Amino acid sequence: MPESTATAGWRNWAGNQSARPGRTVAPADAQELAEVVRRAAEEGRTVKAVGSGHSFTSIASADGGVLVRPDRLTAVRAVDAEAGTVTVGSGLPLHRLNRLLETAGLSLANMGDIEVQTVAGATSTGTHGTGRDSGSLAAQIRALEIVLADGTVQHCSPTENAELFQGARLGLGALGVVSEITFGVEPAFLLTAHEQPMSFDEVLERFDDLTAVNEHFEFYWFPHTDRCSTKRNNRSQGPAAPLPAFKAWLEDDFLSNTVWEGVCRVGRRLPGTIPSIAALASRAWSERSYTDTAYKVFTSPRRVRFIEMEYAVPREAATTVLRELKALVERSDWRISFPVEVRVAPADDLWLSTANGRDSVYIAVHLYRGSADQGYFTGVEQLMTAHQGRPHWGKLHTRDAGYLASVYPHFGDFTALRDKVDPGRLFGNDYLRRVLGA
Repeated sequence: MPESTATAGWRNWAGNQSARPGRTVAPADAQELAEVVRRAAEEGRTVKAVGSGHSFTSIASADGGVLVRPDRLTAVRAVDAEAGTVTVGSGLPLHRLNRLLETAGLSLANMGDIEVQTVAGATSTGTHGTGRDSGSLAAQIRALEIVLADGTVQHCSPTENAELFQGARLGLGALGVVSEITFGVEPAFLLTAHEQPMSFDEVLERFDDLTAVNEHFEFYWFPHTDRCSTKRNNRSQGPAAPLPAFKAWLEDDFLSNTVWEGVCRVGRRLPGTIPSIAALASRAWSERSYTDTAYKVFTSPRRVRFIEMEYAVPREAATTVLRELKALVERSDWRISFPVEVRVAPADDLWLSTANGRDSVYIAVHLYRGSADQGYFTGVEQLMTAHQGRPHWGKLHTRDAGYLASVYPHFGDFTALRDKVDPGRLFGNDYLRRVLGA
C-alpha cells in the first residue's frame, strides 16, 4: 500500500502558491501509484503530483484532491552506457541524477541553472537551460512510463504508444502521473565557462555571433543600468580547472546568495535605492574562466527566493524585444532589483514546448519575494505577447487557452489527446482549466 501522510497544507518554494489537499500519499512504484489513481477516481477526487515546488504557478495545486508526493519514486532502474540511456523514477531529484551519471561516466547534454527539481517536475513544465544545439530536459526523454486516469500503467516511446509519448514528455501533469523516465545521455564531458561583463548595446550588437559560435550562451541585464554579465559555456578537452573552493564559495554562494539576499531586502524596504544598488551590483561581476564537469558549470546554488515570469519569443524578434524592454523600464517608475535573464534554445518537436517549431530566446524577469509588482509583470507580458511570446508553463503568466492555441501549432493535438486519456479531468485543476480549457 502507498504510504499516506497526515493531511497538511502544501506551499511552493517561492511561497506564492499554496493548497490544502484532501489526502497526501507517497507511492513507491507504478503499481501503488495506479492504486492511488483508481481509488481517487472512485471517490470523485482529483489527483495531482507535486515535485520540489519550484513552479511559480498553481500547476501542481491539489485543493481537496489527492496530492502525490514523489519521495519514494526515486529508484534507478537501468543505466546503459552502450545505448546511451538511463531510466529512473520520476521523483528522483536532478542533483542525484547528475551524481549518478557522473559515477557512471555519463552526462545529460544540457540542463537548467538549478538542480533541485525532480526529473518529472522539470520535464513536465518545460524546464530548460541555454543551448545552440541542445534543447530542454523534456527533449532529452527517450521513453517514459505513465499512469493514466483508468489506472493503467502505460509505457511509451517513439515506437510504443507514440501519440501518448509525443504529449506526455511535456504534459503539464494533464495526461496522467509520470512514474518513470528514460533519458538519452552521453559520455561525460567538461565545459569551459567564460564569464565577462559587457554593455547592453554590445551584447545585442553581437548577439547573433555570440549565440552562433558558442554552444551555450546566456546573459543577465541589470535594469536601471546599461551593463550585462555574459556567460559562454563550451566543451573542453581539459584538463579540469575548477574555481578554487574558497573563490567558488565566496562568489557563487556567499556573494550571490547571502549578500544578495541582504541587498534585496534593502531594496524592498527602500525602493529608491534600487538604481544605485543595480549600478554597484552590475560592476561586482568580474571576468573569469574555469573548466569543470558539465553539470557543475550548468548549475549553481540559488537560495534567494523570488517570483518569476519567463517568455519564449521567436529568435528573430529577440533583440527588438530586449530593446523595447529596456525602454519600457527606463520610462516607467518601476524599481527592479533582479537582473533580466536571457537564454536561447533550438526548435524542437514537442507539442507544448515553448520552442516548438521555432528557434527561441527566453527572457525571464524576477521580483524579490514580497516586493510590490507595480505593473512590471503586466507590462512585460504585454510586450512579450505582442511578439507571439509563449509563457513558461511553470512561471507566472495570465494567458488562457484561447491565446495559447494561437501560438502553439499542436495545441489542438494535445487537448484532443487529453480528451482521450482523461475525459473526466481526474488530473485537472484551476490552472489547467485556464491554460487548456475546460
